[in-house]
Amino acid sequence: MEFIDYYKILGVAKTATEKEIKSAYRKLARKYHPDVNPNNKEAERKFKEINEANEVLSHPENRKKYDKYGKDWQQGEQFEKARQQQSQYQSGRQGFSGEGFSSSDFSEHDFSDFFESMFGGSGRSSGQRQSARFKGQDFNAELHLDLKDVYETQKQVLTINNQKIRLTIPAGVENEQVIKIKGKGGEGLNGGPNGDLYIKFILNNNTSFKRDKNNLYTDVNLDLYTAILGGEITVQTFTGKVKLKIKPETQNETKVKLKGKGFPVYKKSDQYGDLIITFHIKMPTHLSAKEKELFQELQKIKAR
Repeated sequence: MEFIDYYKILGVAKTATEKEIKSAYRKLARKYHPDVNPNNKEAERKFKEINEANEVLSHPENRKKYDKYGKDWQQGEQFEKARQQQSQYQSGRQGFSGEGFSSSDFSEHDFSDFFESMFGGSGRSSGQRQSARFKGQDFNAELHLDLKDVYETQKQVLTINNQKIRLTIPAGVENEQVIKIKGKGGEGLNGGPNGDLYIKFILNNNTSFKRDKNNLYTDVNLDLYTAILGGEITVQTFTGKVKLKIKPETQNETKVKLKGKGFPVYKKSDQYGDLIITFHIKMPTHLSAKEKELFQELQKIKAR
């Protein structure tokens, strides 16, 4: 059996950390995955090699055996037992000078021959390699929607890698939120599980409302007279117009909360955030002579 250098396959040094091995494996797995290289036998061969290397080097105990016994790492324990038995056998044959042998007489090549004679030569047959099951590649996609599109739950059909996927988009999805659809990624290898599909939502807010989680925020201009005397105005919410009573002597930057008029809570039916309105008092312009006169009279009254 030819020696396979798993470190060389992953492109890491023998002193590589577990994190470095994991990172190298992921990079190569993405590069040589069958879904990325359809009908490419060489890529498929490389994919199997890097998975085999990762199986050994990512497992501390297996890696320790591999570093000690090389290609025969799987028979390491059997070899140790056999060597102990041989040592005992040698001790009993001390009177037969020149006919015995000790473990120090073995070279690395001799060890390999010894293993092959005892255990059939191969630590892991090619048939075993081919039967290894690997999870399919994970897919990533972006779905661009307007903010109003996620105010209510909706269904869409997406086409990803020529595969149509029916997707239910829950109301209240947030911008850049990622959801996982299990088993909708690449096909598994040798009967392994399919990969998963990760969808990232990119929401375009082309409304006058600012969203912060489940709450909505908006600004409303209030004329000076209504701010002073109070009254009733019509304001726009996300779903339509509502009438709102204004208290007399409302100050600039006053905030009012319309409970339940915000954005729906993700995956919680009939639960909504609030709409917070900030009033901005608009000063009157282009006053008539009569209006100026009345303001002057008001000023005199306040000065008394």
